[in-house]
Amino acid sequence: MARRAKGGSVARAARPSPSAMERYASLLRAKGLRATSQRLEIYAFLALREDHPDVDTIYTSLRARSPTLSRTTVYNTLEQLHRHGLVQGITISGTEHRYEVEKGCHHHLLCNDCGRIYDIMLECPYLGGLLHGEHKVEEVHGYFLGTCKSCLSKRGQAKD
Repeated sequence: MARRAKGGSVARAARPSPSAMERYASLLRAKGLRATSQRLEIYAFLALREDHPDVDTIYTSLRARSPTLSRTTVYNTLEQLHRHGLVQGITISGTEHRYEVEKGCHHHLLCNDCGRIYDIMLECPYLGGLLHGEHKVEEVHGYFLGTCKSCLSKRGQAKD
């Protein structure tokens, strides 16, 4: 059985359109990577998701249609995609590493109730100063812990 995040589920892997797959292949080639079927499957899976899946979720979801896929291939592919700036790794809880396609600078909210991770599109007020200073910023990691709108609604509570 697939491992699930607290309150989460393992979704079936949706199939992207042929034009989306061609866009993904172009992105990989532009970064100097061969657009292999496994790289495309993993990147497409992440591009269609907003829940920041972990390696086990990616592997379990894709294995049904790619029986030769291994966990090691998933780990290695994610590492390559990360090194080439196509995906971002997220570690919030300290014990679980999640992934998403690269979306630029943003933060995350980890819901303490359901365990889901949400994108929070905020401008970092300090980033501009760092970029124009003596330092080279390669990654920014910011996260919030709290309760998501859906969980608050289930409890009958309004946002603060």
